[in-house]
Amino acid sequence: MASGLGESDQKELQSFLDAEQAKARVQSSIHNFTDMCWDKCVTSSIGSRFGRGEEACLANCVERFLDSSLYIVKRLEEQRHQAP
Repeated sequence: MASGLGESDQKELQSFLDAEQAKARVQSSIHNFTDMCWDKCVTSSIGSRFGRGEEACLANCVERFLDSSLYIVKRLEEQRHQAP
């Protein structure tokens, strides 16, 4: 880590970096499902509101994306714990 910092400062810096990386991962996920779901669901011209079908499609798409992501994370965690 940084050589001129004390142990408590290093821990604080590491916590800050971990939090920033977590934020970046969340933002990346939001970008990914926004991009994917927008292209899939928004088919008409953009107005002040989504159409009823578009709104339902977006909600379902995001839910499926999150479900898939959680499933993958859980499976990876299980595999990591089972590894010798």
